[in-house]
Amino acid sequence: MKRSVLSRPGVAVVASALSLALATGCSDSGSDSGSGDKATGGKGATATVKALSGAELKKRLVGKGDLGGYRFAAADQSERFASSKEEITVVDDKCAPLAYVLTGFAPGDSTAYVNTMATPVEAKPSASSTKSMEDMTEEELDDALNSITDTLGGTVTIVSLSSYEGDGAQKAMSSVSDAVKGCAGGFTATAKGAKDDAEKFTKVEAEKASGSGDESVAFAVTGVADGDKIVVHGEAVRHGSTVATYYSMNLAAFLADGKPKEYGIPAELIKAQAGKLA
Repeated sequence: MKRSVLSRPGVAVVASALSLALATGCSDSGSDSGSGDKATGGKGATATVKALSGAELKKRLVGKGDLGGYRFAAADQSERFASSKEEITVVDDKCAPLAYVLTGFAPGDSTAYVNTMATPVEAKPSASSTKSMEDMTEEELDDALNSITDTLGGTVTIVSLSSYEGDGAQKAMSSVSDAVKGCAGGFTATAKGAKDDAEKFTKVEAEKASGSGDESVAFAVTGVADGDKIVVHGEAVRHGSTVATYYSMNLAAFLADGKPKEYGIPAELIKAQAGKLA
């Protein structure tokens, strides 16, 4: 990834983090391994349910009016890593479901899918942020950087819904769970066969899932941009024949001096989405 031409370290980190975010997505009380007991005994775990259409999924996708404090919008096509799953190549096939979650696509062979990007409402810009960097004093530049931190301080999340026939939703969840376990050493994803644009992730770790839906699996993926460690978070939750996935990134987490601050997928987003699928 290209390093920012700006010399201030904080700005460079933001630019690097933003590059990773655009390249990788902008489209249950689980056990530590990710999938909880509800994977086999939960509501709808064995029932065959007809898949929802794209139009039906769209009605059930969280959006404006469902949760305050967020802006919901489709990710611009130019910001996507790829326009379809078929354009994504993962070196190890078993890790592909993780790459799909991190690009807003369905983790399995769905009949339909929809997604949205949820962004916290931005903070008001500081007075100094209206000046060009060349005209700022050291104090004003620090103020502007703090304003950027406040604006980007919230966690940006791609929420996706996909629907499946038969036991397709259960199989999709199993593929994500197996990938979390089998891809601990990381994986590499390439879009449209462009090897120079390959995204390399160095580690995958299971995280405690939310407890929403019939079963869920959560994970953290670590990458490196310009020497800075970047951690993003993903979760897949099954609601009957529908799978909701969440991919979250907090740019401000990488602005902090020293160890980046911890963050996760906003619980309020998962709760709001679960409410629309109940």
